[in-house]
Amino acid sequence: MILFKRGLMTGVFALLMGLLGFTQFTAAETPLVVNAGYVDDEIRLDGILDEPAWRDAGFISNLTQQDPHPGEPTQFQTEVMLLVDDENLYVGVTCFDPDPSLIAVHTMQRDGNLYGDETISLVLDTFGDRRRGYFFQVNAVGARLDGLISGSGDVSNDWDGIWDVRTRRTPDGWTAEIRIPAQTLRFTPGAASWGFNIQRRVARDRVTMRWAGATLDAQLEDLSRAGRLKGITGLKQGKGLSVSPYGLVRREADLMEDHSSVQGDGGLDVMYNLTSDLTAVLTINSDFAETDVDNRQVNLTRFPLFFPEKRAFFVEGSNLFTFGSGTGHDFIPFFSRRVGLFNGQQIPLLGGAKVLGQAGKVSLAALDASTGDAPETASTNLFAGRIAYDVSDQLTVGTIFTNGDPDGVHDNTLLGVDARWQTSSFHRNKNLSVGGWAAYTDGDIPDGRKTGWGLKLDYPNDLWDVYAIYKEFGDALDPALGFLPRPGTRWYQGGGAYQPRPDGGFFDWVRQFYFETYFTYVEDLDQRAESWRLFTAPFNAQTESGEHLEANVAPQFERLDEPFEIAEGVVIPAGDYQFNRYRVEAQTSRHRPWRVGSTVWFGEFYTGTLTQWESFASYTTLGGHLRLELQSEHNYGQLPEGNFTQDLWQLDMAYAFTPDLILSSYTQYDSESRNLGTNTRLRWTFRPGDDLYIVWNNGWEQPIGNRNQFAFEPASNQIVVKLRWTFRG
Repeated sequence: MILFKRGLMTGVFALLMGLLGFTQFTAAETPLVVNAGYVDDEIRLDGILDEPAWRDAGFISNLTQQDPHPGEPTQFQTEVMLLVDDENLYVGVTCFDPDPSLIAVHTMQRDGNLYGDETISLVLDTFGDRRRGYFFQVNAVGARLDGLISGSGDVSNDWDGIWDVRTRRTPDGWTAEIRIPAQTLRFTPGAASWGFNIQRRVARDRVTMRWAGATLDAQLEDLSRAGRLKGITGLKQGKGLSVSPYGLVRREADLMEDHSSVQGDGGLDVMYNLTSDLTAVLTINSDFAETDVDNRQVNLTRFPLFFPEKRAFFVEGSNLFTFGSGTGHDFIPFFSRRVGLFNGQQIPLLGGAKVLGQAGKVSLAALDASTGDAPETASTNLFAGRIAYDVSDQLTVGTIFTNGDPDGVHDNTLLGVDARWQTSSFHRNKNLSVGGWAAYTDGDIPDGRKTGWGLKLDYPNDLWDVYAIYKEFGDALDPALGFLPRPGTRWYQGGGAYQPRPDGGFFDWVRQFYFETYFTYVEDLDQRAESWRLFTAPFNAQTESGEHLEANVAPQFERLDEPFEIAEGVVIPAGDYQFNRYRVEAQTSRHRPWRVGSTVWFGEFYTGTLTQWESFASYTTLGGHLRLELQSEHNYGQLPEGNFTQDLWQLDMAYAFTPDLILSSYTQYDSESRNLGTNTRLRWTFRPGDDLYIVWNNGWEQPIGNRNQFAFEPASNQIVVKLRWTFRG
């Protein structure tokens, strides 16, 4: 393995030198431009594009096929119109369809999974930096999804902006009328143009059409390929003040202790534009009762699991805190779940303030929060700040700083620097990026190496998708406000995928193959192997109809320096273990009302064998009102040290009366905690930004020793009624 590791790094170095030695860059193509029309009259949002003002709108006559056959004509003509008034951007879209009865719709739910639906998606690069921006998506019945685009091109869909849409089905297809208030966006008033792109996806034929960047190597979220939207100089943010008070009543009951309580509470969120480029966000006495619960996970490793941030205050502007290249979930210097949460338990968030924005080539994000006393923590103040500077259209350098420890007892400081260079014009129109980072921590931490650093080379394109990563984490690198599950390690990662698209012949039923090989080698700082894994996909295909079939082989190695209790009473001895794992997966297409899928891992596992079976089944009504999805995971291990079984069940249900009135319920059970929990929520958005929530949580415990797996005793319940409204000026 040491020889393989050295060979991997030699290969990466050769690849880097080869790319630099034969680099060909094409000057950026002149971007497409559309001018938004200006409207004085009121636009009534009803999905009918019949106001006279639409006749003077900026007009995009049709979109270009991007996938699967770039540039070829389609039978799905699409017309886009753009208007602005002093306070809003309006986007009107007409989607023609030769057979509207086949339009795919699976949900009306806000932030639901729209991948299998007929959708319109648009992105806005409001500062023109070609890196960070906003993502908006709507399906044919008005379900909405939105997110923040980070500098790496990733989208955080946990952000919820205030905007509105109305759709309407017609004999010729469907229309969408979208209104995005200027106050929902951060931008420089008076800017001549924004980055803009829009696409339509026809799910039943798996056809995507796009305005700009209509190549297989381009993603909509790649803002460097966006066109330009002009005519927006008149947009104003008013006084830039948004005030969102809330009030709630909460009843909690501990049924095991026969105790209950009722309390009322209230708080306030304020957003204010300090300047035309910088926004301050203030929260007082925050409450996150309406936040989606975490999805439970089964952990078969020795390391902590990652759970994403979902709380609205922390999601706002989170794309500006993105740091480093190639760190993934292995190192996050600022992880906002460290604020207001400790060991999985909520602690009081007394207040917090953020400053977010961009001034010229500089982007800024800063967070300061105060937490109160809790059984395991003391009150404390926590800070995180990030500054990035766009040296050029391709190169960004930045720094990050955090201070404080969530436990309220210890001191902790982190300082990091990073740089990222990326282009979409390598060899004319290919994507290429190179990035690096370094970090240092200090404070009440153990002696040792307090630094970490890493590099990433990435070539993410349609036919070839290749990357190489090196990262090193010191044994005393301790980001108290971050996430680092494996300190004291070096990582060598590399691999890629060859992804051909058959053109007729025997494989004309296949849309695309994915022949993949990925390698991860982790060693300690004394160069002793801790773990390695080689993941291969000798067969992986997406069919023309959207089905997915895959088979994998994954030999791996684990070194245990101490015994590892993988399940209650099952302890694997210390030692070196090499074993082979195998995987098969099959899923039906996302555009069908009924959808099923299953993944099975099997083979050797430490001293014995392990079979893991994950499956799901979902059903949605054609109108998108009702959605049901059942997921399960079952692990069965057979080891000389003992057998173990782990089960996880998740049932997700939602009924949408309208896109603004939704009843949802999420039920989870896992055999490790023996806890059955339900989270039921009614959300009524009676005006954009104004919401009424009724949340009902219930918990049941499975008595220890009871052999009846369906025997549960009520343990707790909670009901919360929360009203939140927004005033803008």
